[in-house]
Amino acid sequence: MNAHDLHGRPVIIGGGIAGLMTALHLAPEPVVLISRTSLGDESSSALAQGGIAASLGSDDCPDLHLDDTLAAGDGLCDEAAVRRVVEAAPQAIEHLGRLGVAFDQAPDGPLLLGLEAAHSRRRIVHAGGDATGRELVRALAAAVRRTPSIAILEGVEARRLLVEDGEIAGVLAVGNGDATTLSTGRVVLATGGIGGLFDHTTNPLGSFGQGLALAARAGAELADLEFVQFHPTALDGPPRPMPLVSEAVRGEGAVLVDERGRRFLADTPGGELAPRDVVARGVWRQLVAGHRVFLDARQCLGPRFANRFPAIASLCLAAGIDPAMEPIPVRPAAHYHMGGVAVDAAGRSSRRGLWVCGEAARTGLHGANRLASNSLIEAVVSAAWVATSLAAASPGTHRRLKPAIVPPRPDASRIRPIASHALGIERDGQTLRDAARTLVPIVAGDDAVSDPALVALMITVAALRREESRGSHFRTDFPRRDAQPRSLRLTLGETLEAAAILSDTASDTAALLGRRA
Repeated sequence: MNAHDLHGRPVIIGGGIAGLMTALHLAPEPVVLISRTSLGDESSSALAQGGIAASLGSDDCPDLHLDDTLAAGDGLCDEAAVRRVVEAAPQAIEHLGRLGVAFDQAPDGPLLLGLEAAHSRRRIVHAGGDATGRELVRALAAAVRRTPSIAILEGVEARRLLVEDGEIAGVLAVGNGDATTLSTGRVVLATGGIGGLFDHTTNPLGSFGQGLALAARAGAELADLEFVQFHPTALDGPPRPMPLVSEAVRGEGAVLVDERGRRFLADTPGGELAPRDVVARGVWRQLVAGHRVFLDARQCLGPRFANRFPAIASLCLAAGIDPAMEPIPVRPAAHYHMGGVAVDAAGRSSRRGLWVCGEAARTGLHGANRLASNSLIEAVVSAAWVATSLAAASPGTHRRLKPAIVPPRPDASRIRPIASHALGIERDGQTLRDAARTLVPIVAGDDAVSDPALVALMITVAALRREESRGSHFRTDFPRRDAQPRSLRLTLGETLEAAAILSDTASDTAALLGRRA
């Protein structure tokens, strides 16, 4: 299909669950779906093991799901947003079933419900035991390919959002080495994940926050960027991304032990099923103290491990570990970003013509610490609201876009050591300031490293501004929580002004402030 034939259509950037669901909800309106790889490949969605949270049990209800979400969010959830999601969740599971998602069921018919950390009830729906994300992507991608109104551009990467007169005017993308400009006044960002900024991550290495960089450079407001969730139990070994050992394993009774077999979280409220930030810090402190950490499922699962968690068992066996007979070496890894582009209830950003869905959006659901398995359900239900809002919006005026410089393909490799050191599980002001000074000239360089550096810089500035410890953000120099929690918002301009103050190089300061203009 000729790119000219696609002008004026809404453009969805991202081939994971959020992008696929949004495209399906918009049908039969013609839309363009841009995916950097084949649909679903190298997406965080496909790697999701844990499942989808929904109050489906006879002993459960949306109010209990809401209470658990608010408790995990540590004072920063938007209660109205949470209620809206948890109340929509049960019907969303039914809709996914109609789209062909094969959820795990008991022999007598009902869906099997698992337990994960900080949930007061068994409410986690799985597919393929521990392959929920992969099954969702499979079913949704197949549905998208069957929908004639969706033009799929695979192997195409969005490099910039084009803005004219304060509104989104188009998308500058690159595929097969050729640049393409799509004229559109309606864009959905559905490309989330920032784990590629870190050495230890469960995310694809290409997920460094490109959606955030696109939105920031287009002038949109971002919020709560400092809140990065580290999963406590990634399989400790050389592969990147690191294989995830799902929280559902701990939900079945597995315990965390050191090399001597000591259960170091035994006295922690909730133990291994405490909120993720608590468990991640507990594991991290053991590693810093020179211990090794293992997840021991021998007593609770033993020979049943491979049947209950076939994908995890396969990953362990490939690493030379039999989880039925020996404990699994684990360590925390960057896993999910609670912050993102600030959006309203319809997914609209502060930049006219730009909607955001999935992990790239800050909806108010997660607050300072995501409740396990709330991310997939957020992407699924939010996609419907985004699609409804976008369909009702004016398509805008078709513009003849000005030629734009095509940025190089981003590369986060130089940023990983900086982000890993400064933006990890425990942070401090001096390290954050040093990181900001290091990142300023990289952002100013305007090359392949600039976008990853910009995202890391925005998170660093946000982390410096939050002088407290809350949820996944822990400052060793500000270990207490503020009495009045507040969300912190940030624009590209504000980031550059803050960075310019920290920068010791006059030329970098001038370059950054000039780029803001």
